[in-house]
Amino acid sequence: MPELSSPTVVDITDPADPRVDDFRELNSVDRRPDLPSGKGLVIAEGVLVVQRMLASRFTPRALLGTDRRLTELRDDLTGVTAPYYRVDAEVMAEVVGFHLNRGVLASASRAPELTVPQVLDGARTVAVLEGVNDHENLGSIFRNAAGLGVDAVIFGSGCADPLYRRAVRVSMGHALLVPYAWASQWPADLQTLRDNGFRLLAMTPNLAVGTLAEVTAELDGQKVAVLVGAEGPGLAESTMRAADARVRIPMARGTDSLNVATAAALAFYERARR
Repeated sequence: MPELSSPTVVDITDPADPRVDDFRELNSVDRRPDLPSGKGLVIAEGVLVVQRMLASRFTPRALLGTDRRLTELRDDLTGVTAPYYRVDAEVMAEVVGFHLNRGVLASASRAPELTVPQVLDGARTVAVLEGVNDHENLGSIFRNAAGLGVDAVIFGSGCADPLYRRAVRVSMGHALLVPYAWASQWPADLQTLRDNGFRLLAMTPNLAVGTLAEVTAELDGQKVAVLVGAEGPGLAESTMRAADARVRIPMARGTDSLNVATAAALAFYERARR
């Protein structure tokens, strides 16, 4: 068999070089390349996140990084056809608009969106999000989902872009690996989950409902969808009415709720330990 080649390494010394435009001014609100309305790119930041991009359905089109990071990624990049633009730290800072401690970036075009039926195929535990519009919370939920055995994430109304650079970074690249889909009709698409055999659990701080541990114990062996809402307002009443059960996390010392990513993690853990 022919030996797989390593990527083409191109040394870049001029920050204005158009070949590195995929990575230009990443912190600019108007010119960010990861905006769906602009170039619509996916940006992976850091060695670990780049490695997870390489293992995902998002195919890199270019990499930008220092020689040290190239050495660390050399084995991972075997067979990768995207060019590696090698720069020093100063040139990288001028290109991206800030000093990047992680030393490497990769860009990819957005892959075609998956559908709800596609991500439900073979899944037994899914997270369903409504109104989660904070990118760091979103990234944390993906990281928690990956670590605690959640098979897919489904987005209802009002959710942030999971492919925004900050969300991908906070997720440690798992936003690129955990399958997700956007509901086309919300909350009507919850019926699709029910048609696929899922029991829907809506999280709420309401003290009158059963605890997460109690209800998940009753559903041992069944498919489960955990519904979580935005911090503050939580799930809409119409969404909770569409669920099979409402569940809560017991709280102490007068606290009525947790950060949404933390609450989701507890729900994922209760599900995983059954």
